[in-house]
Amino acid sequence: MIEPGTKIPDFLGLDQDGREVRLSDYPGKKIALYFYPKDMTSGCTAQACNLRDNYHELLDAGYQVIGVSVDPAESHRKFIAKNSLPFPLVSDVDHKLVEQMGVWGEKSMYGRKYMGTFRTTFIIDSDGTVERVITPKQVKTKIHASQILG
Repeated sequence: MIEPGTKIPDFLGLDQDGREVRLSDYPGKKIALYFYPKDMTSGCTAQACNLRDNYHELLDAGYQVIGVSVDPAESHRKFIAKNSLPFPLVSDVDHKLVEQMGVWGEKSMYGRKYMGTFRTTFIIDSDGTVERVITPKQVKTKIHASQILG
């Protein structure tokens, strides 16, 4: 997993509408780049809605929120529409960003092993350097905005 102090590339991927998402699109902002497993699931919905409900507070504190999952753009559009999400969701269907950031790997549920995204948030400063990482064990979906602001 990418560690604090690491500079990440400017280009993050394409959003739900096929537009390029770059760190440089948000000059002077810190980026809360959050990776989540799957659109429309209970934990991911709780996390996205908590970020939505606290979005203005995050913006006021100088953060831009960008979500990333390996779901296709169409799934992201439905997830955004259903939950009125005000931030972009990068569609990383080729797994390039999740692998680059070190958040893709083997998971286990009910004894079944599978590959998936580890729920992780990277706080990135305005220069593109990772300041802080909220790891999978630390992320609390229902209060995630306060963890970012913390």
